Amino acid sequence: MNKNYCPSLTEYKRRKTRVVNIGVIPMGGDHPIRVQSMTTVDTMDTMGSVEQCIRMIEAGCEYIRITAPSIKEAENLKNIKEELHKRGYSVPLVADIHFTPNAAEVAARIVEKVRVNPGNYADKKKFEVIEYNDETYQAELNRIRERFVPLVRICKEHGTAMRIGTNHGSLSDRILSRYGDTPLGMVESALEFIRICEDEGYYNLVISMKASNTQVMVQAYRLLVQKLDEEGLQPYPLHLGVTEAGEAEDGRIKSAVGIGTLLEDGLGDTVRVSLTEAPEAEAPVAKALIDRYTHRAEKAQPIKPICNVPIDPFQYHRRETIEVENLGGQNVPRVIADLSRLTDVQYADLKCVGHLYSMLLDKFNMNDLGADYIYTGDNPITFMLPNGLKEILNYTSWLKADRSEHSHPLLTAEQYLANSERDHKLNFILATISDLTSELLEQLKTDGTAVLMLQTTNEHAMPELRKCFFRVMNNNVQVPCIIKRAYGQLTSDEVQLYASTDVGGLLIDGLGDGVMLGIELLPDQEKGAWLQTIDVLNKLSFGILQAARTRMSKTEYISCPSCGRTLFDLQETTAMIRKRTDHLKGVKIGIMGCIVNGPGEMADADYGYVGVGKDKIALYRGQTVVKKSVPADRAVDELIELIREDARWIEPVQMEE
Repeated sequence: MNKNYCPSLTEYKRRKTRVVNIGVIPMGGDHPIRVQSMTTVDTMDTMGSVEQCIRMIEAGCEYIRITAPSIKEAENLKNIKEELHKRGYSVPLVADIHFTPNAAEVAARIVEKVRVNPGNYADKKKFEVIEYNDETYQAELNRIRERFVPLVRICKEHGTAMRIGTNHGSLSDRILSRYGDTPLGMVESALEFIRICEDEGYYNLVISMKASNTQVMVQAYRLLVQKLDEEGLQPYPLHLGVTEAGEAEDGRIKSAVGIGTLLEDGLGDTVRVSLTEAPEAEAPVAKALIDRYTHRAEKAQPIKPICNVPIDPFQYHRRETIEVENLGGQNVPRVIADLSRLTDVQYADLKCVGHLYSMLLDKFNMNDLGADYIYTGDNPITFMLPNGLKEILNYTSWLKADRSEHSHPLLTAEQYLANSERDHKLNFILATISDLTSELLEQLKTDGTAVLMLQTTNEHAMPELRKCFFRVMNNNVQVPCIIKRAYGQLTSDEVQLYASTDVGGLLIDGLGDGVMLGIELLPDQEKGAWLQTIDVLNKLSFGILQAARTRMSKTEYISCPSCGRTLFDLQETTAMIRKRTDHLKGVKIGIMGCIVNGPGEMADADYGYVGVGKDKIALYRGQTVVKKSVPADRAVDELIELIREDARWIEPVQMEE
């Protein structure tokens, strides 16, 4: 099986692509990774669009996408472009097209780039399963060619670039019938259009493979690169994005898990972070993700090449491990909170790791983000821990402590090999890549109490940790492995994005049975500030696990980032739905501004809230509409009623303080 999808799994190298000229800002080749976003103002509002474009440019956008759902919006792109030029802005504009080839053909004569979605450019989605033989399938391809070639020729004539943008949620019935709802289906959907372009001698293409599911998104991009190479097609630049990532920290974490994982392997030439926020809020997040790689190659410590890749990079399989206590095996990945900087932990302090103590009732409540373990280093807890929570101590402190069945040692690799006194149930071994010697790996093979805690100080962190996992797997060692990452003097936003990339990139490949995040701040920081930091890192750990689809601990919102097609205030509505439903652990709710972004774009949401007209909402169960035209002021209540009908509604519980 060909597993090649990037220049190197161990050395930071950007994939070499052809250069695509988009107005005055080229993409690909040796050019920097570009930042872009999309307007949310009605395209017919020329001045509103121009003002928003300027705010986006000032926030760092190098390309701006504007929706053109019909010919009139496509024609108005000329007015927007002219007004921007008049004000001294030459940012390339991208027309966003769904369902309307005639609008695309108008826009291609005006703007620098058009985006088409292969799932709905020449197909209408009816959610039908259709049986094709080779002859009837070819007839469909001929029909698509007839519909698509006019746009290709206009783009070629006018020097207009094109993005062929596949979305997981809007694959055509034809693709779904032949390839299923798979990364391969996404790739084949784009390849059909790419082949037509190449037949016409048109190569000014950028390709994207977007999905709300980060696993699917990463697998699709990897598979695309492999298929382009395998088929001898051009190495086109890649536009990276996670669709409907959501808002606030969840949207940023999810975007970093998907986009960052690909950037780590040198894939990606432009980034759009899709947040349910003002578009100017997206560019700084994209830039922060990109900037991490500016000096990566020169700062990274060398990692030896990988001889054998023991995973399938195009399909999710969790690494097989033995079960040690509640780690590994079929257990969800666990969260370990680092409390080692605190010298005097009190009952109330455990609130920062999701365990809330009530003085009145003298008991603990655990919320959905309750850590599974706390690492206390050399400062043992002096009271009985709440049920289910376990403590990890440094080995020498564990030897001296009054041990309970809920406390376990953390040994260095050297201590593990040199000492026979260990816990009879669970021992953590802290290891870097250089510690994974033949001697250590041999001993781990027969130890049913061992859990590896893998860490690195390499700037090229995720690939080095991945190499650790591969070494363990290639030596047939099946102990569970915790991913440990600690960060230095970074902003909280950087920690959020970097940790999501480093940890999420491993989880997406089925690697990791737990996570422990730390941050190296000033040692004299006040206790209150440390508790706040621990709280942030604990929530971040759970957020990463959820974004990588490996542990669902809270409600997931698949909400689009709004655009000129949106039929209601997405930010306000998302906040309102979240307020009423954010206690529904594991339930996925899609919130889509218009029918273009739903129901298909909701992908695997359990329920959908989709704008279908002014103040009119359609409610979905999965991808089936169940209520077609609900007044907006009743829609959230009706959504809750739908969840209630399925016996998935629970009343929110107020935690005791």
